[in-house]
Amino acid sequence: MDPPAYLNGMAEVIGELRRYILDALRRDETSRCEELMELMDEIYGILVTVDFPEGVTGGLRHSTDAMRGVLERTRGDLTISLQQRRLERRLEGLT
Repeated sequence: MDPPAYLNGMAEVIGELRRYILDALRRDETSRCEELMELMDEIYGILVTVDFPEGVTGGLRHSTDAMRGVLERTRGDLTISLQQRRLERRLEGLT
């Protein structure tokens, strides 16, 4: 396999992991969400260190920039969802 294609494919995995996280949130599988979030962070951490010209990496810099946005949106969605669940549990305890 062509290394730039492989690296860009790894960047695309971030979008798939976001979908898995959102599905897991709907199933209330928060520990799974956190595991997948860590995996997203790890992939991003590796890919962002690839420091070669765009022509060599097949546009990886653009992919990692987009991936960063997906990563941060996912982190925000996960955080909001976890906080909402905590609030719901506390409110249930009041009734």
